[in-house]
Amino acid sequence: MHDLKEFIRRRKNLMQVMGRESIAILPTAGEQVRNRDVLYPFRPDSNFLYLTGFWEPEAVLVLIPGRQHGEYVLFCREKNKTQEIWHGRRHGQEGVLEHYAVDDSFPIDDIDEILPGLMENKTRVFYTMGIHNNFDQRLMGWVNQLKQKVRMGVNAPGEFVALDHPLHEMRLFKSAYEIRMMKKAAAISCKAHKRLMQSTPAGLYEYQLEAEFIHECMHNGCRDSAYPSIVGGGENACILHYTENNMPLNDGDLVLVDAGGEYQGYASDITRTFPVNGKFSAEQKALYELVLEAQAAAIEMVYPGSHWNAPHEAAVKTITKGLVRLGLLKGRVDKLIKDAAYKPFYMHRTGHWLGLDVHDVGDYKVDGEWRMLEVGMVLTVEPGIYTGDNRKIPKKWRKIGIRIEDDVRVTRTGNEVLTAKAPKTIDEIEALMAAGVVLKKAVKKKAVVKK
Repeated sequence: MHDLKEFIRRRKNLMQVMGRESIAILPTAGEQVRNRDVLYPFRPDSNFLYLTGFWEPEAVLVLIPGRQHGEYVLFCREKNKTQEIWHGRRHGQEGVLEHYAVDDSFPIDDIDEILPGLMENKTRVFYTMGIHNNFDQRLMGWVNQLKQKVRMGVNAPGEFVALDHPLHEMRLFKSAYEIRMMKKAAAISCKAHKRLMQSTPAGLYEYQLEAEFIHECMHNGCRDSAYPSIVGGGENACILHYTENNMPLNDGDLVLVDAGGEYQGYASDITRTFPVNGKFSAEQKALYELVLEAQAAAIEMVYPGSHWNAPHEAAVKTITKGLVRLGLLKGRVDKLIKDAAYKPFYMHRTGHWLGLDVHDVGDYKVDGEWRMLEVGMVLTVEPGIYTGDNRKIPKKWRKIGIRIEDDVRVTRTGNEVLTAKAPKTIDEIEALMAAGVVLKKAVKKKAVVKK
């Protein structure tokens, strides 16, 4: 169950930013058609979820600082026995008042009659245009209705303020409650990644490994994945957002798994790369150790007062030096970095914000300068090396894709790796995979004896 005090605090903080004579309007996400009359599983808009904790579709949040009859108004679906038999339970007006600390609630079907009245004589509307196009048009229609009442002494709002900016700034700094949710998501996802390593995937298809991950996450309380899982064997690991997951896993290849569970709306985001047959080859080992070294250097740069780009700079420098050491790049390291010579091997950034969205909200620059890291921020650190079918390097180095990704929280004393329980050293991975083989053989032997 959600923490009511947490959501009350968030709404109060936002209303302090808004000030009196303002109104904030925020619809949740709409249901999306998968095919014909089948819908995708519903997931609320993250901004809406952050302020309400409410998971039903067809709902609109309204905040009105200083309103005598209650500052928090929620439009939502009414109770309906027939609809609930077919599609599931609804809270209705009484339910949200009882369970979600709502001050006032109205049926969503009555919003056209009621919301314009709530907007009367407000000077500004906090709302983000361009996300819900149909709702944008309805909102402008309500404003125009009020403008037609000017001779009756009614004033329409004259200013629209993007709700995203203050809200995203709030979401960037995670509370103790949010960190608990993220740690839970991380712990479950770490357990799922360990399961994959113990599954000894030689001979399996990528989607079968994906199924193992989803099973472990759902079994432990992550009802959804934070994003479509990436399970890429061999050269597929060099496709950054590979999601087909339909190819066999071949002996001698590495498999890259970028997958994370979502717990109570909060995302985890973990990538691990390991050998299909349980043993790294010499070339795989050399590149893997380089990526691991780069990640350690990047994580070391996560602390209060460091800037957003510092982890990326550390990763780039380490990877470039390592590629020179291995003979895959030639030249002076500083010039190679200046010329971005590393980009054919490492073409993406080293991380992103993490929270209710896997690529979470928050500015990366402030006034044109990289943002300083502060306590409560959570980011990913995910360097990688991808050789693909690079004809400029010897064949033995080609078709190798490696990424190592962890979720890192900025603390007062430095950082905390939330996903540290997912093995990532070569010794840890090979030992875990070897133990998985032994366990599998023991289970198989026991089954034969029983027969």
